[in-house]
Amino acid sequence: MTPAQQSKARPGAVIPRATYRLQLNQGFTLRDAADAVPYLAELGVSHVYCSPYLRARPGSTHGYDVIDHNALNPEIGSCGDFERFVQTLRSHGMGQILDMVPNHVGVMGADNAWWLDLLENGQASAYADFFDIDWQPADASFAGKVLVPVLGSQYGVALEGGELRLALDAQQGSVSLWYHAHRFPIDPREYPRILDPALRLVSPEALAQGAHAELEGLSRDFGHLPPRDAASAEERVERDRNARAHKRRLAALLQAHAPLAAAVDAALAALNGVPGTPGSFDGLHELIERQAYRLAYWRVASDEINYRRFFDINDLAALRMENEAVFDATHRLVVQLLAEGKADGLRIDHPDGLYDPPEYFRRLQQRYAAALGTGTAGMAAPGSADAAGGGGRDWPLYLVIEKIAAGHERVPESWQVYGTTGYRFANVVNGLFVDGAARSRLERTWRAFTGLPASWEDTVYQCKVLIMRTALASELTVLSNQLLRIARADRRTRDFTFNTLRQALIEVVAWLPVYRTYLTQPPSASDRRYVEWAVARAKRSSLAADSSLLDFLRGVLLGEAPAGAAPALREAMRSFAGKLQQFTAPVTAKGVEDTAFYRHLPLASVNEVGGDPHRMGTSVRTFHGASRDRAAKWPHTLLATTTHDTKRAEDVRLRIDVLSEMPGAWRLALKRWSRLNRRHKRTVSGEQAPSRADEYLLYQTLVGSYPPGDLDAAVLAEYRARIEAYMLKAVREAKRHSSWINPNPAYEEALQAFVGALLTRRDSNLFLDDFAGGVRHIAWLGMLNGLSQVLIKLTSPGVPDIYQGTELWDLSLVDPDNRRPVDYAHRRRLLDEIRSRAGGGPERLSNMLERMLANLEDGRMKLYLTWRTLSLRREHEDLFRRGRYLPLEAAGQHASHLCAFARQHEDLALITMAPRLLAGLCKGPGVLPVGEPVWGDTGVDASALPGDVYQNLLDGSTVRIEAHAGARLLRVRDALARFPLGLLWRRAR
Repeated sequence: MTPAQQSKARPGAVIPRATYRLQLNQGFTLRDAADAVPYLAELGVSHVYCSPYLRARPGSTHGYDVIDHNALNPEIGSCGDFERFVQTLRSHGMGQILDMVPNHVGVMGADNAWWLDLLENGQASAYADFFDIDWQPADASFAGKVLVPVLGSQYGVALEGGELRLALDAQQGSVSLWYHAHRFPIDPREYPRILDPALRLVSPEALAQGAHAELEGLSRDFGHLPPRDAASAEERVERDRNARAHKRRLAALLQAHAPLAAAVDAALAALNGVPGTPGSFDGLHELIERQAYRLAYWRVASDEINYRRFFDINDLAALRMENEAVFDATHRLVVQLLAEGKADGLRIDHPDGLYDPPEYFRRLQQRYAAALGTGTAGMAAPGSADAAGGGGRDWPLYLVIEKIAAGHERVPESWQVYGTTGYRFANVVNGLFVDGAARSRLERTWRAFTGLPASWEDTVYQCKVLIMRTALASELTVLSNQLLRIARADRRTRDFTFNTLRQALIEVVAWLPVYRTYLTQPPSASDRRYVEWAVARAKRSSLAADSSLLDFLRGVLLGEAPAGAAPALREAMRSFAGKLQQFTAPVTAKGVEDTAFYRHLPLASVNEVGGDPHRMGTSVRTFHGASRDRAAKWPHTLLATTTHDTKRAEDVRLRIDVLSEMPGAWRLALKRWSRLNRRHKRTVSGEQAPSRADEYLLYQTLVGSYPPGDLDAAVLAEYRARIEAYMLKAVREAKRHSSWINPNPAYEEALQAFVGALLTRRDSNLFLDDFAGGVRHIAWLGMLNGLSQVLIKLTSPGVPDIYQGTELWDLSLVDPDNRRPVDYAHRRRLLDEIRSRAGGGPERLSNMLERMLANLEDGRMKLYLTWRTLSLRREHEDLFRRGRYLPLEAAGQHASHLCAFARQHEDLALITMAPRLLAGLCKGPGVLPVGEPVWGDTGVDASALPGDVYQNLLDGSTVRIEAHAGARLLRVRDALARFPLGLLWRRAR
């Protein structure tokens, strides 16, 4: 039975067994995805999990700039291609998870019908409430307008340079202003400014009878349309209906009477002006000023933009998803695909951008249940014992959310979701391979090398403040004005000024310890704690500030209105708190992920989405605690190790992790490499370029990503280009010496030249020879880390997610590097070979494993491990879906170097044994963590497990649990006698 059939055959969500992320674009379409399905099915994946494929901006490489939520993206495939993809999945017993983007849509350009209607009609548009716009901004000169920061130069320069041009669409009877590929419709009420001059250019005698008078009357009708600020809904409907009718009449007139069309074109040409004659643009300027938009230089956005964006991206406008009409308009097709069984679940992108995420999840489950005709009355309540989905939830739709939670934060169990997209797991499991004891030494090395004294906490604060003062300054201004109106409503707070309130907001948001709160009335205990902590921290860091301001802000956020406050004031406070929550998430994302992570780099591998670089390393005990909690509360959450948003692929991180095990050698290597390469630096603005911090990041990046083997000139050149592109992005994200908004060409050229000098093979390049030789052992240990991580992920509680291509070694960096094409033909050949040899008897399996261990660099061992473990998940789904999680405590000489746990369900038991922190165990390249010479007396307490004899499913060996000192001991030297990993299996007879 396929997952889709399953969803029809029984109530409750279809829980994936394992997902595989595919990045769809023009170069990898739905046809390509369908072709990859047989391979993925053989690998053991149950669900393909695609990047968004609803209609996006032409040329989109990621699909998140959706322009139509109710159509497929034609660049990715046709409806026929989609149906073939669905049928191919079904024929292989698979399903798919959709990636949904509810928070925003792509705007600008000329292809988003909602946005174009908004520009044409302003507040009278049927879509005015779809977008989150402040129609009464602080600058009263453009009240009722939306700022459109799209121009490449100052408005007046662009205007008088002839870059803004009016054009007639005779087929539609409409006039638009164009700026290159961007279209800005003209308010139909202003058409007389075009049609009346056109009438003066053609005599009635030159036209067929009545045509001149008809156009004259039509011009009057356009002018009598209700205004954009029409107060009543009836007037807005009348405006829309009549404007459409008038345009149809105009189109018919122009097509029937060529002289009229020529006259309109001539009138437009006169308005368009003549470059070099400034006065010729006066008429066009006056017309533009009367529109529902104000065109502006793109740099104006950070100060004056009055529509909420996705982060600071001007051409991604946020939607008011709390508006039920917006929800239904954007989810119609998705709910239909789910109800038809063509998809089994949803991944929700950036839910923290929504006004009320919990309500959004509830509404989504409700709409899906309604589409199925099942209703929600029978759903088990969270935490109830009869919830079939596990973890106390039985929502009808498998729904996971891209929620970035702080280490101390807990996703509310009341949310109608099955979990998150796995960033917490990625950080926890990566931490197993970081030696936390080295944190202070690594931080000292970082400070000594770079001269940067700031702590991680201070860096985050500084970066969040920077983002609020620059990229998101306009959003901060909107909130400050809203807060000022609240303050002015009470005589006890009316003396608070705009500037002081704005500064109070900056301080509290900068110290907020989570991406956002989810304030209700009354606030939850956790949200109250976060707000009060941020306010207290703001008071300590700003001793000169008026603490009453911060107390006022605290009261507003927590809904503590003054005694006798009017309902309107209470509603204003509630609205402000909701809007502020939509602001804090992008501030944190931009401030931490896209700035601080590129500034504070003692160990770059822990600078990951959802991570905390100050907390290096995960103890085995902590890992077990997290796993038991997940098994109990979120058993179907995704387990990710690489995503399209991670800063480095998992195998890059695991290599860099090794540096934590050799901090002394790393410090010496830095000194040596810096000395060898200082002659390649340049002086830019009186300082060495690249900076010491950027140089430090570069060396870590090379350690993590340098390709294995001896590189020929072509491979080295390709790698050099990738590193140059990565470092350019890194320095712009760091915003110290260059940035996206203010690039520093001299610094960037010096950086590129430095990278080129390091990665060009020549007789005098002592660095490259030294580096390539020294990184081999680190790469070897990184690969062993990678095998352990794969085994842990694929056997832990949750749904393992594999990012495209990472079933082999993947040394990709941050996007767009991680969107490079994946060679599935190569992977299919390798898997076919592995399956054939693994099924050919013990001797062939042993020979194959021996060869793969001797040639770890080719990635076949990672592929074998993935296939073998996913196959086990397919054969015994209940063990992994419902099985208990049992931590296994290690003891003995090298106990700290092993992570071991068991899964048990009914008569099934499985033990995972994964080595970690191997630099002290594997003394040189090629040395495996196997046998007694490595493990000595190390053993695992197996007293809680049934039976005595287990089989290692990875190499076919048998191992026995021994009685020892009143307990039952599994000796690691026996379990890992020949193979470096243990997947020990027992089934009672």
